[in-house]
Amino acid sequence: MRVLAAAALSLVLAALMSTRRVDASPSCADLAKLALPGMTITVASTVEAGAFAPPTSARADAFLATPAFCRVAATLTPTGDSDIKIEVWLPASGWNGKLMAVGNGAFSGAIGYSAMAANLARGYAVSSTDTGHEGGSASFALGHPEKLIDFGWRAVHEMTAASKRIVFAYYNTDPKFSYWNGCSAGGRQAMKEAQRFPADFDGIIAGAPALDWTSRAAQAVRVEKQLQKNDAARLLHPQRELLHKAVVDACDALDGVKDGLIADPDRCTFDPSLLQCKASESGACLTPEQVETARFIYASPKNPKTGRVITGLARGSELGWTDAGWTGSARSTGLDQFRFIVFRNPKWEVSDFNFDSDIVHAEETDADIINALDPDLKPFFDRGGRLLHYHGWSDPQISPGNSTQYYTRVLEKLGDRSKVNASYRLFMVPGMAHCGGGEGPNTFDMVSALERWVERGSAPDQIIATHSANGKPDRTRPLCPYPEIAAYKSTGSLDDAASFTCQVR
Repeated sequence: MRVLAAAALSLVLAALMSTRRVDASPSCADLAKLALPGMTITVASTVEAGAFAPPTSARADAFLATPAFCRVAATLTPTGDSDIKIEVWLPASGWNGKLMAVGNGAFSGAIGYSAMAANLARGYAVSSTDTGHEGGSASFALGHPEKLIDFGWRAVHEMTAASKRIVFAYYNTDPKFSYWNGCSAGGRQAMKEAQRFPADFDGIIAGAPALDWTSRAAQAVRVEKQLQKNDAARLLHPQRELLHKAVVDACDALDGVKDGLIADPDRCTFDPSLLQCKASESGACLTPEQVETARFIYASPKNPKTGRVITGLARGSELGWTDAGWTGSARSTGLDQFRFIVFRNPKWEVSDFNFDSDIVHAEETDADIINALDPDLKPFFDRGGRLLHYHGWSDPQISPGNSTQYYTRVLEKLGDRSKVNASYRLFMVPGMAHCGGGEGPNTFDMVSALERWVERGSAPDQIIATHSANGKPDRTRPLCPYPEIAAYKSTGSLDDAASFTCQVR
């Protein structure tokens, strides 16, 4: 008994010493001396609460609530042509014992300061990378294959390894749990980590992932080329509003309740020709050319070599379309993809695009560098990893079909839903646009849901989402694990999540 008591006392003292070490915050400046292969520390300094001034165009007042932290900036050089910038922020006190890494957007070459600040406020040590280049263009990849690999996957992995070493050096303990949170390109990075480096993170949040990067590029360019041929075929804002209203009117009730949202767009087959102008009509109708444009945006052609479907945008996403079809970001990212990566020709233009040959060439050129399509998540699952994946059904930037297609391929690879559901859940969000916004409930706390799943084994059977108008919540709704949808219980307010239950469609 005395031996057991002494052992227990030792554990208590060790815990107290560990707590004091975290709260006392060892000298941040000492981290400048940290020597790791391929890493050079460029900044190691304490930032007082609310005093962070971002070295970018980010608004300084957005960081006024930031707690005091140790800011570490470093350059990583895993290859002779690598120049990967990272930052790691370490709470000076109140560390929750965990690491959160945050993702990027499009071809972004910038540290995600705002996302870092938000997670620092939750008590996390946080990290971010510029993915190995500066700016938002893919021109960095021209003549620099190693930089392309850095962007595709290596920068995130190297950042994660370095971040864990920096956390240990500062707190004298490893993070209890390591998480990733990213949307769009950050969602693609999330999937890449789960597929390629299953030991990096315990839990991963992948929002609206651009996992089918080359296909999104091809679809955006394909639509733009079609519209360049005939300017009159463009769907301008009034036509997009008209089309959207007709789609919602036709498909809203398919889930059993009329609430202004399409819960299951896969079942919506609205034909835009129903809006086609008659001979004597004008105004509130679509010309034959505009009807074809709508069909073109919805369409999901196949890769002629592999037979894989290249998914189009879902019905219900029309309010997010632009005069060029897909969003401006999708178009510019697609143009850069073909100019600097696929054909390595800065003079390549949209008019040069040929879908049948170029989609094949784009996928073969990628060679698993940027695309994150590997459905074998077994190594990640076997380590106890948990993956929360979400996507808005009304996303006009990245097809939600990318997410449902990938989820289905994971099931085909690893077994039925009951097996995959223990480690991976996909939440499709009715009415949500790209990473947020839209007509449907679009604000939700994926971080807390992931923490409960990883740390307590409580898998999310639903996640409550909120819609707000003029800064005030006006509707809540449960998000359900795909392929379940929120079904109305026949009683209660349509604006109250308690009136719905998750059911397989």
